[in-house]
Amino acid sequence: MPFQAGRVDRFAANRIDPKTLEKLKLMNEGNVPWHSRILDPRSSVLLTWNRVYLVACLFALFIDPFFYYLPFVRVMDQSTGVSCVAEDQRLRNTMTVLRTLADLFYVLNIAIKFHTAYVDPKSRVLGKGELIVDLKKIQRRYVTSDLCIDILAAIPLPQVTVWLIMPGIKRSDYNIQNTTYALIILVQYVLRMYLVVPLSNQIIKAAGVVAKSAWGGAAYNLLLYMLASHITGAIYYLLSIERQITCWNQQCLAESSNASCNIGFISCENTGSRSYLEWQSKTQIFNNCDATADPPKFNYGMFSSALTKGAVSTSFQENSSGNPLQTSAFIVENIFAIAIGAISLILFAQLIGKMQTYLQSVSKRLEEWRLRQRDMEEWMRHHRLPPDLQERVQRFVQVKWLATRGVEEESILQALPADIRRDVQRHLCLDLVRRVPFFAEMDDQLLDAICERLVSFLCPEGTYISREGDPVSEMLFIIRGKLESSTTNGGRSNFFNSILLRPGEFAGEELLTWALLPKTNIHFPLSTRTVRSLTEVEAFALRAEDLKFVANQFRRLHSKKLQHTFRYIFSSVTKLQRPVARNDSCWLVVSCRENGAGTGDGPAKNIGKYLNFDVYRFRFQIPGMELDQRPWPNG
Repeated sequence: MPFQAGRVDRFAANRIDPKTLEKLKLMNEGNVPWHSRILDPRSSVLLTWNRVYLVACLFALFIDPFFYYLPFVRVMDQSTGVSCVAEDQRLRNTMTVLRTLADLFYVLNIAIKFHTAYVDPKSRVLGKGELIVDLKKIQRRYVTSDLCIDILAAIPLPQVTVWLIMPGIKRSDYNIQNTTYALIILVQYVLRMYLVVPLSNQIIKAAGVVAKSAWGGAAYNLLLYMLASHITGAIYYLLSIERQITCWNQQCLAESSNASCNIGFISCENTGSRSYLEWQSKTQIFNNCDATADPPKFNYGMFSSALTKGAVSTSFQENSSGNPLQTSAFIVENIFAIAIGAISLILFAQLIGKMQTYLQSVSKRLEEWRLRQRDMEEWMRHHRLPPDLQERVQRFVQVKWLATRGVEEESILQALPADIRRDVQRHLCLDLVRRVPFFAEMDDQLLDAICERLVSFLCPEGTYISREGDPVSEMLFIIRGKLESSTTNGGRSNFFNSILLRPGEFAGEELLTWALLPKTNIHFPLSTRTVRSLTEVEAFALRAEDLKFVANQFRRLHSKKLQHTFRYIFSSVTKLQRPVARNDSCWLVVSCRENGAGTGDGPAKNIGKYLNFDVYRFRFQIPGMELDQRPWPNG
């Protein structure tokens, strides 16, 4: 279904600047308390926040592995190899501050989600779907869906572990300490990695892509791969420390009867005691656990490279290890090495595939969009359009692209068989069409004919769809958005009337009266109201010629009852167009006769629905209008 643009404003004096509209919206929002405001998930404000939140999530994922670098081996004496395990206090303080700042974004995101509207899944058959803006429903849905995961991701587990849990564990139980430390941080790290996926999908749905440029998208995928290698290297570093402590622990148990070895001596906090100095002069655990010895007395396996090169005894930014891994018979070591190799191959293959796919598919669609925008900009510059008009044109092109995602709906429907295409159109449009009282009385065949002729309509905020006094060429059935319909009653001084049209309502009903007339000229009826979009609007449009065709088909039906009903409708519409002035106010007297009242056979049984429709239209056009039912005159 091809999208139609709202008609371009031809009267600059009556045009409202988009910036003024935005200010009016902000003023209206300012009257609502902050704790009651509802955010549109498709708005530019929330899109900007999602991008900021994504950067904060990636920053937090980059920060967490540094907590694994807090423990390090401090060499007390280079000649004897006396060493101990210490904690980098400066790194701990720095990472705590940075991680706390990143956690604030997670907490703020929870607060924003409590006020973010969501799309009803049952309404996604039409356009973008219906937004649920009820605050209680939004909060109830969030509490029962994503709140638990978001809270677990926002809890400052690394800070709690470093400052509260780890000091409570005995310094002698270093294996338990490191295992607990690693698992707590790793579990939350995996959870936060998981949250990046739906967040990226939300940005893609709102903006089309995560990054506007193709190289930006490729860099984003490369960054995810680097984060995986970053956490893997941090785990490798922590396991290297653990293997060193394991060797010291075994050697300490072997010589405890002779040297009174205490495993707590490997902590740098106990190096100043008198018993430590006595033990240091007698112990041989540092010589037996020397990874640089040839051959070493303890098999460090794939961690020997980190120990021999001093990666665990210097600051993490001063050394690195990247040699091929050589494992020992230690089972955990082998499992970890196998996992590294397998996961690396999978991630690298996935990285290449995603980058190739992203650069080919996304860049193609974005390039198509850029070419269209560039052609449009060159055309506007060539014709010297004013900047505000250029901005409106660019905004419509962007809105249309984001709404259709570059998919040609008309070509998809035309490729379907006639019966399937008719059923699809009926599924999309039938409920909206039946809300018009006149159409509700038609049979399924004519309703199908109307649905087949409906086309999609899209216009950005602030677009004038029709003006008072201009010809009306189409009838709109609103799916999403809001329209303002106003009138000055033909330029009457000190007169202004305005109503708000919401989803499910329609505009351009003047065409219906025009189409019902048995003899109409080729000129379209004049609009009695000015219709302007207050928000981005999605609708279905029924053109004048298509509506006239349906009306002609309606008159040619063989049903005598429907033919008589049509004559009553036409007579009523004629009378509706003849208001009478009374006491400086316009009053409308409509007379009708209920032919066959009580029998259910008279055609006037359903006239009330049609009259209600026409009175609804004229009610906003003529002030003080009333409906007075009197007996129908004979003849």
